[in-house]
Amino acid sequence: MTQPAEIDSSASLEKVIDVARRLSRPFELTDALKNIVDAGCRVLQADRASVLLFDGSRQELYSMATSAREEIRFDADKGIAGECLRDRHVIRVDDCYADPRFNPEIDKATGYRSKSLIAVPLIGMEDEAVGVMQLLNASRGYFDESDERLADMFAGFAAVAVQRARHLEDRLRTAKLERDLSLARDIQMSVLPEVVPTCPGYELAVFSRPAEETGGDIYDLVQLGDSDDGAVMILLADATGHGIAAALSVTQVRAMLRMAARVGTRLDDLCVHLNNQLVADLPENRFVTAFLGILDPERHALDYHALGQGPLLHVKGSTGDCEKLGASSIPMGLLEQSSLEAPPAMVLEPGDVVVLLSDGFFEHRNPADEELGAERIIDVISSHRRENAEEILAALRRCLEDFAEGEPQDDDLTAIIVKRIENTAP
Repeated sequence: MTQPAEIDSSASLEKVIDVARRLSRPFELTDALKNIVDAGCRVLQADRASVLLFDGSRQELYSMATSAREEIRFDADKGIAGECLRDRHVIRVDDCYADPRFNPEIDKATGYRSKSLIAVPLIGMEDEAVGVMQLLNASRGYFDESDERLADMFAGFAAVAVQRARHLEDRLRTAKLERDLSLARDIQMSVLPEVVPTCPGYELAVFSRPAEETGGDIYDLVQLGDSDDGAVMILLADATGHGIAAALSVTQVRAMLRMAARVGTRLDDLCVHLNNQLVADLPENRFVTAFLGILDPERHALDYHALGQGPLLHVKGSTGDCEKLGASSIPMGLLEQSSLEAPPAMVLEPGDVVVLLSDGFFEHRNPADEELGAERIIDVISSHRRENAEEILAALRRCLEDFAEGEPQDDDLTAIIVKRIENTAP
């Protein structure tokens, strides 16, 4: 029986050791792959090499870079590379076109002619399948068993180098994402009003806390007219989902609202224009619920549209009874509208409290998987209605925290409290 060939001389081992030393340095993934490909060709005296990375989530092998820069992607159980990774053994092919496992389509696409081949699995630390390295066309016309041993040894270093580069990219990507999210949060928070406007005879209080770095809720309070004691436009908007996409949607709503307020657009027309613009801009699976109203201190009335937003809570100062008002129309961004019919204005008597909440309040859960719900919220508002708006808001927040018993917040929380001061004239 012919004895297996040993790795050819100390020169080959020195090449592998030198490559291992080079690959131990930190590289970005694309640079690491290029170094592996170049070193593989040099160590195995091959004409061409490629690294096929394993995508476990899609069960595919794919190439980010080869010595000729081709890009390929295919099922991880296909062909020579698929068998190599599945069985985790080196495959040597002396005549590629005589092997039924060989796929000639890449040769056809590139004009290259594959003759001899070695495929070696890249198995990294903790037995992780990293991919497959293929070396093509030995300079002497064929690969032998000594080349198999050399390739297997080289592959161990290459697999760890790819793992290290991937982990480095993951850390850099995570750090960049965290920076981007922080910037997005800063931008979103910067558009919120720094000072709550004054409205004669009324107290206003606001609170907002996103579930993530950026949220799908937003609010705005806009003083209308030239004086600082006139009507106030009120916005509470809640986009589907949370995170960056939702934050962009509600920030767009706030920007359009501010522009409309500058040019004096009527409330009914404003809601129509906002809706139709969102229909044009948002994907089909996205929409925005919103309360948009104008608090008129002369009429003591809150004119509004509740676009998919509800319930709205109007607690009577004299009795503590609560009127729950539902949405007046569908959410924005679903269907174009030519007009919207406004619901009757809320008329506020002395001591009345209007509470506008995003659904994160109503749907907040406790460890028993119960929702906070509207009735608990109404009880709190009713019992604290004699207090000022900030104190009512503080009581609502305490109620939520006590109910949650430490259960994490999984949706954005936004609240606006409007209270008519009790001693104001009719």
